[in-house]
Amino acid sequence: MKPAKAKKPAAKPAKRPAVMTGAAIPVLRWPPDEDRVEAIFERLSGIMPEPKTELDFSNPFTLVVAVALSAQATDVSVNKATERLFKVADTPEKMLALGEEGLIPYIASIGLYRGKARNVIALSRIVLEQHGGDVPLNRADLQALPGVGRKTASVVLNELGIEAAIAVDTHVFRVSHRLGLANAGTPDKVEAQLFKVVPEDWLPKAHHWLILHGRYTCTARKPKCLSCIIADLCPSRAGLLALGEAG
Repeated sequence: MKPAKAKKPAAKPAKRPAVMTGAAIPVLRWPPDEDRVEAIFERLSGIMPEPKTELDFSNPFTLVVAVALSAQATDVSVNKATERLFKVADTPEKMLALGEEGLIPYIASIGLYRGKARNVIALSRIVLEQHGGDVPLNRADLQALPGVGRKTASVVLNELGIEAAIAVDTHVFRVSHRLGLANAGTPDKVEAQLFKVVPEDWLPKAHHWLILHGRYTCTARKPKCLSCIIADLCPSRAGLLALGEAG
């Protein structure tokens, strides 16, 4: 008598990528229809013709600092901190004079503030000593600064009109998946997919449109599908409403 074959363990359900939160995200076929993608950005441009970062800054240095401080923090919390900080330290020289211990009281309300304080002082020193006090506005040198990764560099280069970059944060990741603009599991792969499907004319502002749409309409929990200007173009809308995860 042959021994009974051992049953294969049931396949574990696929996990959402770690950066995803909130209402369910379907895995959609990719690439999306070109006409639908064009229509999505055309409508977003109609309601947000000149989208900008919501971080407050006055020069490239304060932009780099603000974006670096915004990691795992809200723009609102960063602006509250930098409103006071940038009045006393809006250049690398002034930031270095403030020093790490002098900087901490200004940013203590922001998450991971001690590590961020070290990075801001370190990047200020490099900008001053290696770049003559001017923030380097190219990707390689930007990403070499402490606390400035690919996403931070992309935000800076895009905001200053130097490069049509797309920084994939949680908002961009979520919205891209729901709209079927991407279906990859990591921010870097989503970025690559977006560059393949977003029409060239829309690329310079696509980053901001996706962020702002995700921040105020296509929110992580209870996306506002019933009032969304691109709801009829969204392949996720029916499922989210049927599951009661949208309003």
